[in-house]
Amino acid sequence: MLRLVSKRILGAASREVPAPALQVLPRFYHERVVDHYDNPRNVGSFDKNDPTVGTGLVGAPACGDVMKLQIRVDEKTGKIVDACFKTFGCGSAIASSSVATEWVKGKQMEEVLSIKNTEIAKHLSLPPVKLHCSMLAEDAIKAAVKDYEAKRAKSTSTEATSEEKAATA
Repeated sequence: MLRLVSKRILGAASREVPAPALQVLPRFYHERVVDHYDNPRNVGSFDKNDPTVGTGLVGAPACGDVMKLQIRVDEKTGKIVDACFKTFGCGSAIASSSVATEWVKGKQMEEVLSIKNTEIAKHLSLPPVKLHCSMLAEDAIKAAVKDYEAKRAKSTSTEATSEEKAATA
């Protein structure tokens, strides 16, 4: 080892081919990740105070990724008619967000809760070190649905209280 280091310092090692263990290969992302990173779908945001909008804001402190995913729901049918996201993070997090918004559009609320991070990771061919990105996407979907349902429950109870007050007046 000392001989190798001294040869490199003196410049003699410049003619030698590095040992295979010392070669570093570049990491390649699957073409779907690159596509969703270069051309993200549904980037943007809706008014969070809109009663038909559910907002999920999640983050992973370990890596610094933050994801906001929003859904717009048709109150009569319970279908998600639109979705958008804003993500601060790596390419895998952005791609996971983009895929998630595509997958939730046009589905019922109950259906989107069955979307698993493993499906997103498999679709994007994420390496194990990037699985947390697909987990964030799943968590963001669940948080958006929960937020929408909380808003709906609150507006329903507010309407019932208003009707009771009107009836007693």
